[in-house]
Formats: sequence, structure tokens, C-alpha cells
Amino acid sequence: MTESSDVQIVDPLQSICDDLEAETAELVRILVKLPPPGWDVPTPAVGWTVRDQISHLAFFDETATLAATDAEAFSTSAKTLMESRDPDVAGLARGRAMKPMALLSWLTSARGAMLAAFRPLDAKTRLPWYGPPMAATSFATARLMETWAHGQDVADAVGATRTPTDRLRHIAHIGVRARPFSYATNRRDVPDGLIRVALRGPAGDVWTWNDEAGDTNTVTGDAIDFCLVVTQRRHVADTALRVHGPLATDWIAIAQAFAGAPGTGRAPGQFA
Repeated sequence: MTESSDVQIVDPLQSICDDLEAETAELVRILVKLPPPGWDVPTPAVGWTVRDQISHLAFFDETATLAATDAEAFSTSAKTLMESRDPDVAGLARGRAMKPMALLSWLTSARGAMLAAFRPLDAKTRLPWYGPPMAATSFATARLMETWAHGQDVADAVGATRTPTDRLRHIAHIGVRARPFSYATNRRDVPDGLIRVALRGPAGDVWTWNDEAGDTNTVTGDAIDFCLVVTQRRHVADTALRVHGPLATDWIAIAQAFAGAPGTGRAPGQFA
């Protein structure tokens, strides 16, 4: 087993887009096997069916394409979304009116258009989004994380199995680096001090962050468990993660890799 120390994710934009394309293909692999009733199965996200998860991804792929190609149009779209009180405005009503294969086509066409818009960009190009602007590499990585997380909801709903891949490294990196955001979205100050994170990847190598933090505050275990926790698809108690030290314990309880308000996460024992 090899160990890589505090690796910075510096994959070029093309590589991240390739990984995003592969993650999309894995989700499509599950969806094409679903009979029509399977699209209306409830997922662990309360109030959301499988079709809602896919509508959410397709809608925000379209707005991501706007962000990459027409900042002014994106700004108008974002303003409409942020001012609306209709919970279905973000594509859910549209998806609920579609037949399953039409919805799948929406996802694949929206994702294809987004990737086509991202690939020619300079990796450092900053794109507008619903929070602070992001570099194109970070933006594409965030879309990969969203695809994986919502894909987990779909897999859990329909009983599908997904094989972990090294694409988890992107998601883990976001999870580690989003520690300040996890506190900000909970309206708390970030406690002083670093947390060492050491995760075993699917191939057996170990990915580490913040080695200089030492062993006082640590999170260790399999990358899949960490990614499930920071995307709030599993409660930490239902994983084999080892959390040591007060800073690590405090953080992992609110860890959040995705943008927006604090999530409710999953109840302990929900997937026991």
C-alpha cells in the first residue's frame, strides 16, 4: 500500500471532464435498466423520486452551460431562480411531466452540451455560479461531485450497486477543502487548527491531506465512506471512518461538500 502526501488535485480541465463523462456513463448505466415505474421510486432525499434527482442534474447542467457561454443570460436565470418561491422551478416540474426516456435524453443532452462548453475553456477561467465564481476546473469537479452524490441517491432507491473508482479522489478533495464552508453555512466560526485526513482509495493507495496537522485530529478510513459522509449520503455512525480528536469530531458532524444551506443528511441506522 502506497501513500501520497497532502496531494493537491491539479488535474487539467480535460482530465476532469473525462472523469465527469465517465461518472455520467455510470449513472446512465443504472437508468437505462429501470422500468418506467422505477423512475417514480422515492429516494432517500425526502420528497424526491428518481426522476426528481435526474431533473435536478439536467436543469443545473443547462444553467452551467449558460454560466460557461453567456454570463449575462446566466445572471438573469439565477435571479429568477433565487427569487422564485416555487420549489419546482429548478426543473422538477419539467421532469415530472416527461416520460422516462425523454427525461434520460434531457440529462444526456444537457450533460453533453455542458461538457462541450467546458472543454475549450482555460482551466483558470472563472465562471459565475449561485455563490462565488469558480475556476473552470473547480466548477467541473463540483458537477462531478453532484453527479456522484445524486447518483448515490438513485442507486440506494433502486438497489443498484456501484463500484468505487479513483474519481472519488475529486469528491474527497472538495470535502476536505470545504471545511470552512461547512462552518460558514452553519453560521459558525471555523475552529483554529488543521485536521489530517488519510483515505484509502479503491486501488489500495492512501490519499492524504494536511499531513502537517499530525495525529491529534484525524479522519481515516476508506475514501468511499468519507465521500458518502461529506455529501451527506450516510451518517458517519454507519461507516467505518475513524474520527479522532475534538476538531475532527466537531467537523465531521457538519461536513458538507455541496453548496447551499446545511443539509439534513441521513439518520443514523438508515442504511445499517
